[in-house]
Amino acid sequence: MRGGPAAPLAPTHPPADPAPVAVPVDGAPEADVAWSVRSALRSPARLRTEVLAGLVVALALIPEAIAFSIIAGVDPRVGLFASFTMAVTIAVVGGRPAMISAATGAVALVVAPVVREHGVDHLLATVVLAGVLQVVLGLAGVARLMRFIPRSVMVGFVNALAILIFTSQLTHLVDVPWVVYPLVAAGIAIMVVLPRFTTVVPAPLVAIVLLTVLVVAAGIAVPTVGDEGALPESLPSLLVPDVPFTLETLRIVLPYALAMAVVGLLESLMTAKLVDEVTDTHSDKTREAWGQGVANVVTGCFGGMGGCAMIGQTMINVKVSRARTRISTFLAGAFLLVLCVGLGDVVAIMPMAALVAVMVMVAVGTFDWHSLRTLRRMPLSETAVMLATVAVTVATHNLAYGVGVGVLVATVLFARRVAHLTTVTRLDASDDDGERVYAVEGALFFASSNDLVHRFDYAGDPARVVVDLSRAHVWDASTVAALDAIRQRYAARGTEVAFVGVNADSAARLDRLAGRLDAGH
Repeated sequence: MRGGPAAPLAPTHPPADPAPVAVPVDGAPEADVAWSVRSALRSPARLRTEVLAGLVVALALIPEAIAFSIIAGVDPRVGLFASFTMAVTIAVVGGRPAMISAATGAVALVVAPVVREHGVDHLLATVVLAGVLQVVLGLAGVARLMRFIPRSVMVGFVNALAILIFTSQLTHLVDVPWVVYPLVAAGIAIMVVLPRFTTVVPAPLVAIVLLTVLVVAAGIAVPTVGDEGALPESLPSLLVPDVPFTLETLRIVLPYALAMAVVGLLESLMTAKLVDEVTDTHSDKTREAWGQGVANVVTGCFGGMGGCAMIGQTMINVKVSRARTRISTFLAGAFLLVLCVGLGDVVAIMPMAALVAVMVMVAVGTFDWHSLRTLRRMPLSETAVMLATVAVTVATHNLAYGVGVGVLVATVLFARRVAHLTTVTRLDASDDDGERVYAVEGALFFASSNDLVHRFDYAGDPARVVVDLSRAHVWDASTVAALDAIRQRYAARGTEVAFVGVNADSAARLDRLAGRLDAGH
């Protein structure tokens, strides 16, 4: 890698929110107000919450970033630097306040082949290119596609993430000293009981500190953060990936960069939507999309492996620690760097049991338990979509695959359900025995119009047939082709057909396409 000048230290003040946000008034419940950076800085209680939340998230990020570095096949510093630069950058440019972005397992799985086959410099080139693609997709409005993700897919996404967070901790509970188990249980007990008495200090932070003091004071030999990998001893520096700037390099990194961009955007936008629901606030998804791209470009230029939003750490931040502003996100990255570089020896002695307890509670809090209680009331199709999303996500450890399959299953089941709502009714003949009237009702599209042509009595109908479409809507070319086929079949028998009651949108589609499609195909 070709190094440049040392990277400047992160600014000592948190970034301000560019958008005006309501300032909480005295006496208003905390959950009922929207906090901005400026209003949080004027509230000592809110500022304390944001600072402590950032510290807890930073502690939880360290072992995760190291683990994801191992998955990607790079030095732990590459993952830790990525988590620092992603968090600090997204705190400034992101569209969802209080959401945490850092090195993630989903991105690690995507870029691992690049490292294995071409080396770290091609990885950094991939990260930068992925960031550029995310900026382009974000500005092109890719965030608007979120409206096509059904609620059942969202529930499956959340439940699958909870399962993955929980199962990822099991590796820290296998082949370990027996004392690890009571330590984990003690950590969970602290986080369950302490909030009933006080919420001044986040329960996860108390659990981590108390268990660390206990382990060190009693000299208990258990796995620690330092056992996960070496912590960095210096600041990240600005660099340029040492790769030839040729079409061949582009051919190598482009497929991985595109996959990373799509996976990162999908996970980030889904997480942003979840945080919107948890905090009962709205966020700018378009800004979040291109902001993720900017963060990845910065990360690649500082030697990081790239990343996206992290559901586990985000839930620690907004649900457990109750952070609401960019301050917590910014400080999570800043604290991470300080802890790793300045206090690495202290961080290294923290027992993994404490962090496992935190993540187990995050998994329990993330899972949508209400979805289990309502299974019997939900339609089978909705349950099938949710289970498909969970099964594929857990099986592949890839959120993009799970959400993609969930949306596909939901689309197919929806099309099948709507297709069966289309009816063709033969009305009583009018006084003029030479005319027959049919009423068509429902949404007419490829799934419902395929057998439309077989719903008429061509041989038995009189010389004139009226098809009333006043309660139907023509959605696509398949339906226009089906109506053309009906007209042609009647014409072959000398019968005149009139389509009446067509609404404006359907009429425009018929005027544009009728008679211009091959009705037989």
